[in-house]
Amino acid sequence: MIVRDIKNIIGTDKEVFAKDGQWISRRMLLKDDKMGFSFHETIIKAGTKTHIHYQNHLEAVYCVEGDGKIEDLKSGKTYDIYDGVMYALNLHDEHYLYGGTKDMRLICVFNPPLSGKENHDENGVYPLIEE
Repeated sequence: MIVRDIKNIIGTDKEVFAKDGQWISRRMLLKDDKMGFSFHETIIKAGTKTHIHYQNHLEAVYCVEGDGKIEDLKSGKTYDIYDGVMYALNLHDEHYLYGGTKDMRLICVFNPPLSGKENHDENGVYPLIEE
């Protein structure tokens, strides 16, 4: 059994910051935990815009606090995100994620699992890290 408290992740190497400061990812389960997915709490800063295109991963996201928007770059559709909304990037969907009027707290699951070292590259991609 794995039991972790978010307070014990904050301030460690499992708390990863966006290069440009738009988000904080607190990585609670990673590849080494051998669960077949990784599990994260992510904070999207209010008023920010992040380009994301997970070419190597699928992600499901559930908002538990705050507000924002997601813009699908293929269809041009924009969806509001707020407490209780889930979205899934089931087609490696390229998108913009916008922080709203206050910080947004998201619970995220990645498949394949992240190793913990990933950060977005210039194309919004997390690399596939094979260890």
